[in-house]
Amino acid sequence: MPRPLPLTLFDLDYTLLDGDSDVLWCEFLMDRGELDRAQFEPRNRRMELEYNAGTVSAQAFCEFYVATLGGRTRAQWDPLRRIFMDEVITPRIGQAALDLVARHRDAGDLVVLTTATNRYLTELTTAYLGLPHLIATECEVDAQQRFTGRVTGTLNMREGKIARLHQWLALQRIEPHECEITFYSDSINDLPLLQAVRRPVAVNPDMRLAAEAAERDWPVLNLRDLAG
Repeated sequence: MPRPLPLTLFDLDYTLLDGDSDVLWCEFLMDRGELDRAQFEPRNRRMELEYNAGTVSAQAFCEFYVATLGGRTRAQWDPLRRIFMDEVITPRIGQAALDLVARHRDAGDLVVLTTATNRYLTELTTAYLGLPHLIATECEVDAQQRFTGRVTGTLNMREGKIARLHQWLALQRIEPHECEITFYSDSINDLPLLQAVRRPVAVNPDMRLAAEAAERDWPVLNLRDLAG
């Protein structure tokens, strides 16, 4: 029998990144006057709480944050995206996270970042982490290549992460049964995919995922402790 292909999946927010990309992006835009703080901040905090509790719908969550891009093209957003990456995201990725990715990559695993955050916002982070593949929520663009503020396709969140993984594997001409899959995640929102893989690992888990991990005897990794 051929050896299974080692496939390692990483969630991003609060897993490899100390923070939530979407929330940090909104805070960044408010700091720079791109979003009105008085109007937007309460909505942003409420959305973060609902996501952490697992009560918000995938559609509502993803479109809330993708809407911040609406009306501009990639080229128009790129200067701010680069500043955001350098000043906000990079300092929140610890050496322990980089080492974890490198260990799997150097072992010859096929390594993939899979995140509910949109592709545009996470492309630079994926490259910084040294991950060659990204599965993310996709942003709709219009005929003039402006972001519409809406999402398109299957959302890469909750059960959608399984569907999007299978779509991605099909594009790579890999059958799921050919893989031995490891998945690192912090969030109860990722429980469907964690249950579906051979090697689930809870990383910096939220309270609900920590309880699931304890009940199912899943390994738990705290990258924040390693970073300290």
